Amino acid sequence: MKVLYVSKAMVIETYRDKLEALGRHVDLTAVVPAMWGSDGAEPSQPRAYAINSLPVRFSGQNHLHYYRKLRPVVERVSPDLVHIDEEPYSAVTFQLASLSKRRHVPAVFFAWQNLLKRLPPPFGSMQSYVFGTVAGAIAGTHAAAHVLTQAGYTGPVSVIPQVGVATTRFTPNAEARAETRARLNARSGELLVGYGGRLVREKGVHLLTQAAAQLPDLRLVFLGDGPERARLERSARNAYFAGHVPSAAMPHWLAGLDILVLPSLSTKSWREQFGRILVEAMACGVPVIGSSSGEIPAVAGDAGVLVPEGDVSALVGALRKLSSSPSLRCELAQRACARVHERYSQERIVRDTVTFYHSLVAGSSPS
Repeated sequence: MKVLYVSKAMVIETYRDKLEALGRHVDLTAVVPAMWGSDGAEPSQPRAYAINSLPVRFSGQNHLHYYRKLRPVVERVSPDLVHIDEEPYSAVTFQLASLSKRRHVPAVFFAWQNLLKRLPPPFGSMQSYVFGTVAGAIAGTHAAAHVLTQAGYTGPVSVIPQVGVATTRFTPNAEARAETRARLNARSGELLVGYGGRLVREKGVHLLTQAAAQLPDLRLVFLGDGPERARLERSARNAYFAGHVPSAAMPHWLAGLDILVLPSLSTKSWREQFGRILVEAMACGVPVIGSSSGEIPAVAGDAGVLVPEGDVSALVGALRKLSSSPSLRCELAQRACARVHERYSQERIVRDTVTFYHSLVAGSSPS
């Protein structure tokens, strides 16, 4: 089976581990933006698939961007299926659904959106066209699948996270832990409590600094950058800001932590769609604390500690409980690794994806 896989997410090097794994099951060609925002695609050397870096219009704009010079690639590859790794109301999804329809090729889109929203013109019309054109949809979560149904999609849906965890990269690493502690001059008995991702208000990072201020034996480690950084640097006590961390370096950083916290806060227009940093930390054997926002409780399950979103006192209690109990941290770390291998490994995600591909291609074939 020849598959054309189009995704802005795959500008990230470690995400392309999925493409390598997929390429061992299907004849895979990927299309990614040559530039996304102000950054180019992270480097990689694909072995199991071909990759095309194409120019895009509206680079960096999630739902507005679309590709230039895409039609010649579609014609050259002549795929049996097109995987559009974007929301159904995005311009690029409309672009590829149109190209696929003209060539009578089944297409599948991907959806994370877990809140039903009223779409302004022309996005509602584009989504309706996509719904009536594609052969199937992949939803990252059950909540996202429910939103698709609410929005009017009636075709086949498979619930599969967008990208699995490469457990050969994200794995417990005692050497990384020792190196991280040495780099940060961590005191004996001082725990490294991390956060990974954009430093934005809705991620609740300011709540983490408030909670840590009440616990003197914690050192905060922020892996990421964003508009809240300056404010956090002024308010955080005993914190290290690593700034933007390349995806290939993230496993080493995560494996060096004692605890990871994702204290996301829901807003009227957003709630946590998955929390990928959780499963990456869990794969590294790091105990996690997450808020009740969106999909976090389902992702962490019984392998993490959950607190009500926005509740600083509860977050202090969870941090205190974990910091005072090495045995509990060890137990959660073991559960976390097992949960990732069972539910979120790259192998599991790819296996489920390929199975869905075959069902769609078989369903589109003349009887």
